[in-house]
Amino acid sequence: MTQNTAAQQHAAWQEDRRRAVTSATGNLALIETRWGADDPDAALAGQPASVTATRLSRRDPFNGEIQHGVRLWDAASPAIKSFEGIDTYPYDPAWVLDATYTDVPGDRRVPFQHAQDAGFTRDLPVPGDLHLTVDGRDYTLSAFDDDGRLLLVFGDPTNGGETYGAGRFLFVDREPGQTNVVLDFNRAFVPPCGFSEHYNCPMPPPQNRLHLPVRAGEKLAKSRTN
Repeated sequence: MTQNTAAQQHAAWQEDRRRAVTSATGNLALIETRWGADDPDAALAGQPASVTATRLSRRDPFNGEIQHGVRLWDAASPAIKSFEGIDTYPYDPAWVLDATYTDVPGDRRVPFQHAQDAGFTRDLPVPGDLHLTVDGRDYTLSAFDDDGRLLLVFGDPTNGGETYGAGRFLFVDREPGQTNVVLDFNRAFVPPCGFSEHYNCPMPPPQNRLHLPVRAGEKLAKSRTN
């Protein structure tokens, strides 16, 4: 693939991201999460026609029980109306890195802190390890299983200044049995909690914090302040 082709594909990915976060159930549309509710129709009472409701569940970090809830999405939310785009680094082929994936037998779960859990951790399924060398330093990264796809939550020194403070996300494409994978940090993206306070995003564990600034991928969402 030529650099021009890669840059064009990257521009198309950026446009896909813009459409996704501004969709009727995109990150910017989430206006409320109600835990303890389980009836979407009841949650819609009194809401405008632009609002839809969906169910969700999670495991309580204190007792391990499954909690149910309802999310409200507004296709005409103030966040969508004020959205101006996502600030992104220029495409950089130097941040397309080879890595090795190693399966871990059994059901392994790794603790991840979440932004709104006051220091408590939630155990997420991490089916294997990603081995990566960056700037001469070796890393063993934990990417968890997000509905059948590996999701890497990582941090680097740009967080809180140039990029979203709680870290960024990166999907890792891998076929069953595949050991050689590519981590294209140009596809690093702002997590859902960078668009709505009603998300509770996982944060990078210590092993997923890179020493080198990753100046690739998305930086921050941009919106009008007036």
